[in-house]
Amino acid sequence: MSGEKKNSVKLISKNEFYIVAGFFAFVLALLLFTFYSPNYYSEKEPVIINIPHKASLNEVLDTLYVHQIIPSKFNMKIISYLYGAEKKIKAGRYQIPNGLNYVKLVELIVNGSPVSQILVTFPEGIWQSEVAQVLNKNLNIDSSTVMELSKSRSFLNYLNIESNNLEGYLLPESYFFYSNISAEDVLARLKEEMDKFFTPKLEARMKELKMKRNEILTLASIIDGESNLVSEFKTISGVYHNRLKIGMPLQADPTIQYLIRDKHKNKVYKKDLLIKSKYNTYMYPGLPPSPINNPGKDAIMAALYPEKNNYLFFVADGNGGHVFAKTLAEHETNVSKYRRWRNSQK
Repeated sequence: MSGEKKNSVKLISKNEFYIVAGFFAFVLALLLFTFYSPNYYSEKEPVIINIPHKASLNEVLDTLYVHQIIPSKFNMKIISYLYGAEKKIKAGRYQIPNGLNYVKLVELIVNGSPVSQILVTFPEGIWQSEVAQVLNKNLNIDSSTVMELSKSRSFLNYLNIESNNLEGYLLPESYFFYSNISAEDVLARLKEEMDKFFTPKLEARMKELKMKRNEILTLASIIDGESNLVSEFKTISGVYHNRLKIGMPLQADPTIQYLIRDKHKNKVYKKDLLIKSKYNTYMYPGLPPSPINNPGKDAIMAALYPEKNNYLFFVADGNGGHVFAKTLAEHETNVSKYRRWRNSQK
């Protein structure tokens, strides 16, 4: 009896072993087939995808799935978690060859070398001609192409801009761009960021002021051109809003500098004040037809939310700021002080 028991136990153990071994072999084969079989897409090879900074794993999976690079987001997510890919994804532009399996694809976005991006910075208050220079220097984009696009009616219509120039509608910030990006895509990106900045709240504020976006951007561009001190922006805005209310000419030097910028002048002379142009705010009251530079966020906010004051004049104080006055007599005294300081520096 004891011998029969041993044989029975031994026979059952062997059968169980085969069952378990067969099960694991099946699972292993299934895993190998699922995760190591090549995935083919129908688009032209290679497919280029962009993974932005701080992109989530789900966002990356959605991009891969939309381009049919992967047939299953679930399978890709499993292998991604095994690799800890959700914390290791590298932002950038990737060229995806056809036939990559899930494992190779995860390794690519975790360990691969994406096409690098270039950081390009546009200072606040930058002229359009300077935008063209920055793009030429950093991205090797032809400056003349940028300037032509800036005045192209068809391109302006494409961007939904009623003005006759793109200047003022680009948000100056720091951006990452790929080296082979086109001038059209760069300008569209900067315009899109400006559109995003004008939230429904700011649109409502414009209606309160009874001003259109072109007018706000134009005023903001003048404010940005007047001072390098953000702390002064709202005070300067208050001065210009006060002048606009009473129909007093803005007499803003930045608008004259805009007219003579092709002559590389930094100083405004009396003869420059005689230039016949709607941008000459010494000769014509009200705002110029369009922005004179690309204003930054602080200047735009100042144009929308001016300081409530009674100032009508201001002049440089010699220390990088300005002195403000309510009356012409006060202003003339401040101007005399500034001139004495300027003469003492010669």
